[in-house]
Amino acid sequence: MVNDRKIREELVRYAHRLHKAGFVAATDGNLSIRMDSHRILTTPTCMSKGDLKPYDLVIVDYEGRKLSGRRQASSELAMHLLIYSMRDDVNAIVHSHPPTATGFAAAGLALNQPLVCEVVMGLGSIPLARYGTPGTPELTASLVPYVRDYDAILMANHGVVTYGEDVQHAYMRMETVEHFAKIALVTRQLGSQRLLDGPQLAKLVEARRRYAGTTSRATMPLQPAGD
Repeated sequence: MVNDRKIREELVRYAHRLHKAGFVAATDGNLSIRMDSHRILTTPTCMSKGDLKPYDLVIVDYEGRKLSGRRQASSELAMHLLIYSMRDDVNAIVHSHPPTATGFAAAGLALNQPLVCEVVMGLGSIPLARYGTPGTPELTASLVPYVRDYDAILMANHGVVTYGEDVQHAYMRMETVEHFAKIALVTRQLGSQRLLDGPQLAKLVEARRRYAGTTSRATMPLQPAGD
């Protein structure tokens, strides 16, 4: 029971951070944590992430069936179930609509330019999945090609999903995506983008494999986003 309480408090803490950062509005977004081999803790549908309390959270099984909770689970629960089923190393997922990154997604632009060494080290590349109607099999089908190889995905005309070994890492990856999107936007506004070259990129990719401890195989292609 104590462990369950701590997990609930942790998920609520990062839901509040997501709202405070302006990555969600109204009742947007959803988060979840893999509690054990039978249970997933998730945010409820139709509730602001800034108002969440630990008792508002819902526990479901890996088929999406509600095990406990006063509210209904997120309407985008299927996306979380898909990611957990495809990535044994993932224990937490964050989905939100950070304005700049979502702007890239709505413009049909992936964040795949090797502009910033820290992003290459931390995420590799951030692909763009085709549009799928939220809460339907279209959405999960659009993510399948990317889940195994990437730790963050832009969702066309929708938002961003990130995931990691715990909710802290999943949330920090969301911050990284939005921060990188802002940098990429500034380079476009300035009319100049100086990409890391092949040898520089190769060194970063090797360092990522050596130090990051990630199972993701994502790398930054040396091409403008959207090509």
